[in-house]
Amino acid sequence: MAGTKVEKIEKTDEEWRAQLTPEQYQITRQKGTEPAFSGALYRNHEDGMYHCVACGAELFKSDAKFESGSGWPSFFLPADQSAIETHEDSSHGMRRVEVTCARCGAHLGHVFPDGPKPTGLRYCINSAALEFEKAK
Repeated sequence: MAGTKVEKIEKTDEEWRAQLTPEQYQITRQKGTEPAFSGALYRNHEDGMYHCVACGAELFKSDAKFESGSGWPSFFLPADQSAIETHEDSSHGMRRVEVTCARCGAHLGHVFPDGPKPTGLRYCINSAALEFEKAK
């Protein structure tokens, strides 16, 4: 629901390491990036919901996914705007907008202003930061 207050989840670094695979930890907790075209969900075209791998929050619906050619799953709209947060990211000598899970703070990827209508946005998200739940 739009504007819903998100209940925050906080865990110690040790708890996150125990819960996540090394790749998931490196991406979601250390702001890493998986290699382009390598993620398990990059070519997924099934109907369903993409959740945060760290806390299970609903992040993106499959009907908002599109082929961007970037090498990462790309979406033009989050499932609910309150599910994500954005932050300025000036790492690696670039100016970008980081996307994180509003519930647990997991790094998901970045958002760019070069997506399709109706939003014109491209949420470029690491597969390792997502879990996919197929529609029933």
